[in-house]
Amino acid sequence: MAMKAATKGLQSKESAFSIDETIQHDSKTLSSQLQVLFEKLFSPNAVKTLRRFSSTEAARLLGVTDSYVRHLVSQEEAVTSERTPGGRLSFSLEEVNRIRQILGRTKQAYLPGRRDGDHLQVIAVTNFKGGSGKTTTATHLAQYLALRGYRVLAVDLDPQASMSAMLGFQPEFDVGDNETLYGAIRYDAERRHVAEVVRHTYFPGLDLVPGNLELHEFEHDTPRALATRDTADTDLFFMRVGNALNDLQGGYDIVVIDCPPTLGFLTLSALCAATSVLITVHPQMLDIASMNQFLSMTSDLLSVVKENGGNLDYDWMRYLITRHEPNDGPQAQIVAFLRNLFGDRVLTSMMVKSTAVSDAGLSKQTIYEAGRETMHRQTYDRGIEAMDSVNGEVEALIRKSWGRA
Repeated sequence: MAMKAATKGLQSKESAFSIDETIQHDSKTLSSQLQVLFEKLFSPNAVKTLRRFSSTEAARLLGVTDSYVRHLVSQEEAVTSERTPGGRLSFSLEEVNRIRQILGRTKQAYLPGRRDGDHLQVIAVTNFKGGSGKTTTATHLAQYLALRGYRVLAVDLDPQASMSAMLGFQPEFDVGDNETLYGAIRYDAERRHVAEVVRHTYFPGLDLVPGNLELHEFEHDTPRALATRDTADTDLFFMRVGNALNDLQGGYDIVVIDCPPTLGFLTLSALCAATSVLITVHPQMLDIASMNQFLSMTSDLLSVVKENGGNLDYDWMRYLITRHEPNDGPQAQIVAFLRNLFGDRVLTSMMVKSTAVSDAGLSKQTIYEAGRETMHRQTYDRGIEAMDSVNGEVEALIRKSWGRA
């Protein structure tokens, strides 16, 4: 009887709320509790910092030997380092980049960034279905490129803003109104220059245009603008992201865009801004079927965009297998199926489902930020090897587009 009374009371309490009020109530409750949780896990005044790198890691990033790094420390006054309590050399990424500049004086190959005649490389990381590893891929790729000396801009176009959170900006608390890319592509008088929404991160060489829920506004504003013809360039909605990024050309070598998991106006504009496209694929049959719909819809919409002046000439387009489990037989069959269909357009390397990546993510870090000492060494080494293999293959495509070996 008591259980029935409690159930009846709960039902009557629920019926007192309409669905919009219930959702609004739950949203406010969750938001306040998230803030409490974040304050417990991360001090309100805390700022993410990047760990230091051992001489072995620094040598790997620079493409030289460990002994040569130690030689430079002893010979070059401009090369600074610190010693760990155990007496080993350690370097900040700024110090690694300083060594890179010194090496570049005698051999330009040590400086990987754009040269005269090289175009800004804009990589759109996209997929129609959530959970395909898109944000994990985009964030690790941006950090990998920054570690190797490129000037990188990460653009978070996903209203869920997971990339922003990974890079140190909590969308609910650190990103205000008109502080996303929406501020630079909106249709009204509040539009601002894209440089005003760029944030420097704790990761040297990596800047961020953060995201939050206001990015949805572009999806609502564009149909109204097209219908009313309020501005002279509303017909060119698909050029807005590209035009904004062009204003930042001189400051970066590579832009990595984390697209939303929907095929809306934001995604179309990002695809038109891109010089290259990376499509993440989880090797499960339902995901493959979803990707098929994505490709079909994208093709139809981009054909219309192209007819209206959109530039869709890409340097490359590749499929990346994500969350891959090497011992999973059905996954292996799907991977073989995709390679047979698409050939070289499927990257050779695959984003392996990694405990190391998951463990690092618990503290809002990538595997590049987590030190080897924070987890089982073999797990860490396997995770790093798989991640570097994927990102190294993408880097090779970038360099090829610039006409380099």
